[in-house]
Parts: sequence; C-alpha cells; structure tokens
Amino acid sequence: MTRWERIKYTLVRPDEEESDGAPSEERTVEQLRDHLRYADDRERAVGLIAAPVSAAVSFGIITALIDRDRTPGAKVVASVSTLKELLVVLLALSVLMLVTALWRKRLFLGLVLAIYGVSLFQLGWLGFAIPFVLAGAWYIVRQFRIQQALRKAEGEEPGSSRPKDGSRSSNGSRPRQSKRYTPPR
Repeated sequence: MTRWERIKYTLVRPDEEESDGAPSEERTVEQLRDHLRYADDRERAVGLIAAPVSAAVSFGIITALIDRDRTPGAKVVASVSTLKELLVVLLALSVLMLVTALWRKRLFLGLVLAIYGVSLFQLGWLGFAIPFVLAGAWYIVRQFRIQQALRKAEGEEPGSSRPKDGSRSSNGSRPRQSKRYTPPR
C-alpha cells in the first residue's frame, strides 16, 4: 500500500466486505441498539481527554489574544470583556464535552467537539482547531455507521425511509389532492 492508503486506513477503517473470507462478527439488533445508544470505552476516553485539553487551550488562546491586543501599536481585535465572555463560552463547551463523555453520548460529543473546533478556526488558531474538528467528525461517522448497521440488521434499505416489506405509511394509499387546483372554465 502507498503511504496515503496506510494513513487513510489507519484513520478511517473501510467497510468490511463479506467477500474477504474472514468471518465478520454478527451482532444482534439489541446489541447494535445498545452500541448506538452509548459510546464504548475508547470513545469515552477520547472525550474525557479532549475536555481538559480544550479547557487548557481555551485559557491559552484567550490569554494570547488579550496579550496581543495590549501590545503598543497593535490593532485591537476585540475588547478584553468580549474576550472574557468568549472564554466563558469556550469553557462551557469544554464542560459540555466532559458531561457528554461521562454520559457516553457519542453523537452529542461529536457535535460539541466539532463546534469547539470551528470556534477555534474562526479565531484563526488552525493548529488547535483541526484536531477537534477531526475528532468530532470521527464520532459522527461512527454514529452513522452504527445506524447503517442497525438498519441493515433490521432489514431496511440503507437509503430508504420505508421498510422492505412494501408497507406504506398510515396516512392512506393515495396522496391528497392539492387545494390550489383551479378547474378550467
């Protein structure tokens, strides 16, 4: 494999195909629902590590922005009170990361990580923003893959909203007539 393929398969595992010859682990619907509902230990550990790191990064970035604005001749980007309010918001996101990691909520942890990363991106701190955005995307992709596996186990098509058995919704078999129809004269 090329270096790029090794990096790609290290970060994002490809979908397992059944033609590999290796037995894929079959999980029951109940196991998939439980796995969908709660994050596993590795995902929780990443969240528990990311929360204090994000708090430390928040303090460091806001301190650097305040110091940069206080230097003589520097263009003031924002007032100190605004930067302190921003620090409170970033710390609230850090606490939210910790809470969602403790509760093992994968999707919410991914969203909070991504929002925190985007907020750092907007401040211009790309080196700190990219890991948080990637971690948030990793959580969201894992949640999506587990949902797809659950749908497949339940017997639905991955892209459809209707079950395979052909049953229709309970609101009738025909669509309703448009109320905007004006008959010809």
